[in-house]
Amino acid sequence: MYCHYCDREAAFEAESDGVTVGLCEDHFRERVQELADSDELQALKERVDVEGPE
Repeated sequence: MYCHYCDREAAFEAESDGVTVGLCEDHFRERVQELADSDELQALKERVDVEGPE
C-alpha cells in the first residue's frame, strides 16, 4: 500500500468503515502533529478530564 498523500510506501495503515488509508512516516507525523495542535483535541481532553502520567 502507498501513502494517501505521496507515492512512498505506507508505513501505517488505518481502516474505518471498510476503507483503508496508508500513510508514509512523514505524513503520519504531520497528521499526528495537526491533531495534537487542534482545538478539538484540547476540548476533548477537558471534557474527559485527561491527566498526564502519574
